[in-house]
Amino acid sequence: MEEGISKEDLRQFGISLLKAVRDLVQPGIESSKPDTEPEWLKSRAVRKLLDISPGTLQNLRINGKVRFRKVLGSYYYNKPDLMELFSENKN
Repeated sequence: MEEGISKEDLRQFGISLLKAVRDLVQPGIESSKPDTEPEWLKSRAVRKLLDISPGTLQNLRINGKVRFRKVLGSYYYNKPDLMELFSENKN
């Protein structure tokens, strides 16, 4: 099942596009805004990042390995939790 483009996806794209335009118009000037990288990632992004199946991601969710939120039928996962999971698995 394919996931469509959500309003959040479009918002993130708009933020990155606006930053790119600012950088072109005002080269060398750092943006005063904090990093716009999302703190919460959709299931598809997590599966791609971790190279795991939907079932494995579900097991991580069920076992409480990562925090998640369900919004309008889509699961979002906490990026810092995922990065912590990476560092634990590497040691």
